[in-house]
Amino acid sequence: MSFFRNRNRTSSSFEAFDHLATMVAVLDREGRCQHVNAAFESTLGLPRRALQGSSAFGWFVDPAMLKVTFDAVVANEYSTARLEALLGRPPGAASSDPLPVHAIVTQIDHGEQVLLELVELEQQARQDREARALDQARITKELIRNLAHEIKNPLGGIRGSAQLLEMELDNRSLHEYTQVIIHEADRLQALVDRLLAPHRRPHMVADVNIHEVLERVRSLILAEFPKGLVVQRDYDTSLPEFRGDREQLIQAVLNIAHNAAQALAERRAAGDARIVLRTRAARQVTIGRQRYRLALDLHIEDNGPGVPPEIRDRIFFPLVSGRDGGSGLGLTLAQDFVQQHHGLIECESEPGCTLFKIQIPLP
Repeated sequence: MSFFRNRNRTSSSFEAFDHLATMVAVLDREGRCQHVNAAFESTLGLPRRALQGSSAFGWFVDPAMLKVTFDAVVANEYSTARLEALLGRPPGAASSDPLPVHAIVTQIDHGEQVLLELVELEQQARQDREARALDQARITKELIRNLAHEIKNPLGGIRGSAQLLEMELDNRSLHEYTQVIIHEADRLQALVDRLLAPHRRPHMVADVNIHEVLERVRSLILAEFPKGLVVQRDYDTSLPEFRGDREQLIQAVLNIAHNAAQALAERRAAGDARIVLRTRAARQVTIGRQRYRLALDLHIEDNGPGVPPEIRDRIFFPLVSGRDGGSGLGLTLAQDFVQQHHGLIECESEPGCTLFKIQIPLP
């Protein structure tokens, strides 16, 4: 490939690699680094000039297997080879913990150079989880919509029949039973309306300042829970505005924060309940298999007891609640609103720390 033939090319020759989510390094025949992309810099926390000229084999915990694979590719025994490896991180990297990666070694420029691509195993697993979550959410929304519509018509008939029956009953003591039917039908109707609400309401798009959204949520939470709870701010005020539905985002964050505040009942009584609202910018983010240059990282963190393990994998499903009396719709709606902004919502939870992470693409 003529693109790679001049080994003295400047780094600008490889700018296209900076658009990739995976780590990419261009090596010479001896394994010395000629170029790394932006993802490599970001993962290791080192500038590319600190990596250029160094031996790629020294980056790995066990370089022997990589060396054997690399030599075979250079010798043209294979055009491409793959292996699992532990990236040990060069000296001076931001973290010293080894990083499990899937390494792809590819011959370029007739063996004069080698392309080393590293895919984080956790990143791959995360993308798979995202894809499953999006598919599950689509299936769930369709199921809810169809089920709710199927329930609405019989409910109206049941309620109307109970009212007619009540009018015909001479014994007023029996009205108690017809009223039970009417009230329960109304309760189910209210539940169906809540299930259908996200699909009925139009998406009102305008410029959104995420910190105005968070301040609104913060004021609502503190008004309802004024004692024993601190809602901390940790904002990156340089974040740009983006196009979105302000009311949907307020409702999504409020549902999460309200659940957290309710779960913090014991800590509120002790006076040390805490919710943290945190914003950061994330670069080169993949959401739903689509790559975005910039995204909002929004974290809602609390120091409560955590999500019960038995429902941790199902908390975004409708009617699943870890609290007595909970409807199990708050997180379902939050997920739906975030996905309408082409975003992603995830949860990590253990006793003493529950973290909801929302990512939304930014312009």
